Amino acid sequence: MAMRFRKSIKLAPGIRMNLSGAGVGWTLGPRGASVGIGKRGARLNTSFMGISSSQKLSGPSRSTKPAPTKSTSTLVSVTCSLHDDGSLTFQDAAGNDLPEHVIEAVKKQNKDVILVVIQRKCDEINGNIEALGTIHLDTPSSTSRPVFVEVHFGEPEPVAPRPLKPSLLDRLFKKRMLRLETQNAEIQKNFTAYYDDWSNNRAKHIQLEQDRKFLINEGIYTKISDMEAWLEDNLQDIQWPRETAISLELLEDGQLVLLDVDLPEIEDMPTSTASVPSRGLKLSVKAMSATAVQKLYMAHIHAVAFRIVGETFAALPQASTVVFSGYSQRPDKATGRITDEYLFSVRVGRGAWSDIDFGRLADIDVVEALARFDLRRQMTKTGIFKAIEPFSQ
Repeated sequence: MAMRFRKSIKLAPGIRMNLSGAGVGWTLGPRGASVGIGKRGARLNTSFMGISSSQKLSGPSRSTKPAPTKSTSTLVSVTCSLHDDGSLTFQDAAGNDLPEHVIEAVKKQNKDVILVVIQRKCDEINGNIEALGTIHLDTPSSTSRPVFVEVHFGEPEPVAPRPLKPSLLDRLFKKRMLRLETQNAEIQKNFTAYYDDWSNNRAKHIQLEQDRKFLINEGIYTKISDMEAWLEDNLQDIQWPRETAISLELLEDGQLVLLDVDLPEIEDMPTSTASVPSRGLKLSVKAMSATAVQKLYMAHIHAVAFRIVGETFAALPQASTVVFSGYSQRPDKATGRITDEYLFSVRVGRGAWSDIDFGRLADIDVVEALARFDLRRQMTKTGIFKAIEPFSQ
């Protein structure tokens, strides 16, 4: 593994943590996403370039089959699937292909809904592609320091229930009165247990808030472990479009931050764009050229570097220098074995970083932005990288 540094935490989607003697590091971002809505009626299920969703249509379709003397109608439960090539197929509840006349009826009755969902999927696909190269746009400024904002305990204090009042009959009969007293004792017992749980949860919340207040107001200025924890929290909160693994080491009392980042692979990049034709119910899929995929990958990994460097400076006021080194798994041309190769390494000082206008990040060429700093990178204009030796400090 190329992760060279003392600490490593691995936080995968769903937040799984691994602690080992190798240190602390983490992984950011999802491998994919899926949404499912409902179980009955006509549905549009989509699966395209790793993105899946399901949209309920307007309900069971009604097909009309002509007869010599009268017409009859049959309710049909329909599943409509959008495939990677952009085509639609229609099946019944058992997964069997539907007759053409039923398909035509479904299309006619649900045309507007199907078009809306196809357009939504088209926008989602292209938006996902665009997001790969623009994750740096939300990079925070390094001039403001972290501020503790208290999160109040959200559960209101439980109110004790009123005891059951005895009726006239209860007062006249001892057994009825005893039964009522038993019920009231049980109600009070349950409330006491519930209140104790509430009190314990509230106490834990207060303690966590006190710990977080200390971490933000003092810990990130004095303790290396608190600096690591706070940086982890900040990076974990970001919606990373691709899985990104990080290892780190803080030196010189937190003034120097070394980051090794296992970048996404070019094979993780999408290779097709989508559009909705003016005619027909389908998603039009167009393959991207190899050069376009390389440029998208180039933009994405530089945007990742820019964002992580910026988040590090914003989270750690003591950090004066950040060294970011990004590597990828690539086949060795001599042996064919998959090895880790560093694609670029950049050393950034806080002073030079603060010269960036964070209110106009959309005007920045993120690939060129890192060239303002001490940068090791051998890359063509189209995004083909040669391996480099990263900075050690």
